[in-house]
Amino acid sequence: MTAARVRLRYNTTAADAASSQLDEPIRLVDERDCKQQEETEFMQRTILAFVAAFGVAACGPAWAAWPEDKPVEVIIGFAPGGATDVMARKLLPFVEKRLNASAKFVVVNKPGAGGEIAFTAIARAAPDAYSMGVVNVPGYNFLPLTRKTQYSMDEIRLVARVVDDPGVIVVRTESKFSTLADVLAALRSKPGSVTFGHNGAGTNGHLAIRMLAAAAKVEPNEISYRGTAMQRTDLLGGHLEIGMFSLSELAELYGTNKGPIRAIAILSKQRSSSLPDVPTAEEAGAPVTMTAERGFAVAKGVPDEIVKKLQAAIADSLRDPEYVKSSPGDAPVLAFMPGDEWQKRLDAATLALRPLADELKASEQK
Repeated sequence: MTAARVRLRYNTTAADAASSQLDEPIRLVDERDCKQQEETEFMQRTILAFVAAFGVAACGPAWAAWPEDKPVEVIIGFAPGGATDVMARKLLPFVEKRLNASAKFVVVNKPGAGGEIAFTAIARAAPDAYSMGVVNVPGYNFLPLTRKTQYSMDEIRLVARVVDDPGVIVVRTESKFSTLADVLAALRSKPGSVTFGHNGAGTNGHLAIRMLAAAAKVEPNEISYRGTAMQRTDLLGGHLEIGMFSLSELAELYGTNKGPIRAIAILSKQRSSSLPDVPTAEEAGAPVTMTAERGFAVAKGVPDEIVKKLQAAIADSLRDPEYVKSSPGDAPVLAFMPGDEWQKRLDAATLALRPLADELKASEQK
């Protein structure tokens, strides 16, 4: 052998390395071979590092491209024609324009259980934001206080509030009831004699009825519907006496309160400029306020980049004069709020609703 320096190396297989056993004897290897192998290993590590870095960097543009050539499903928890459905269908085309040329939203109505079916679908959606939805407050945060729901608020991330929409008590124009005081008088005279419609347990209409019953010490006859459009049909047909609507659902009454139906009280602290002649419930002797907040939400794991992008597009759309003009019902109640801020508001509101939830559970157990 020449005078070249040598090193001792072990030659093992992968299986041998795992078992820490050697099946070949020690052999002598020229240092030049070692150097060549080290250079090869260095190059392999460099390539792997580059691939890893490229893969991570590629995620950014992938989220930035959302939504790509794939429609985004928007889940609505109530039937077509109601305030939630109309809000989404009016607003989303403007949001599409502010995302990219590929953006396409498809509204899917999944009514039932006071919105729980839709809220559950949002919670169980893949965290890629190709399935999102609208949440309705107070039902969204009230239902889990009254029973074990299929969704948890911890599984859902709020993106943005769009409206803060006060409740309105309505009757058919030909109704014998001219005022809320007339309705309460009839119920005191004969408990359960007046039918009240709402859109399901835990909705703003349902809670308003329960609060009204407690404040005025009366017993309304409650009827649950799958959406305001169905309430309206029965109201106009004479099958329902009192409807619990939201202000945005009464655009045809703005300014005049004249039409096939009419408002007899608004559930806000002050009268609305849209219905200036309609008194508050408190003016009629029932200090009840109730509003419906509606906005967009996604599954909890959706990346921040997408949430911020969607939030910005919604906020900008709500400032668009064309949108405001195309949605006269929502215009008076638009109240954008970022998702994080909205969540803090709901956390506080949920605590305030707990006594009412406990009261409802107790009454159901009797």
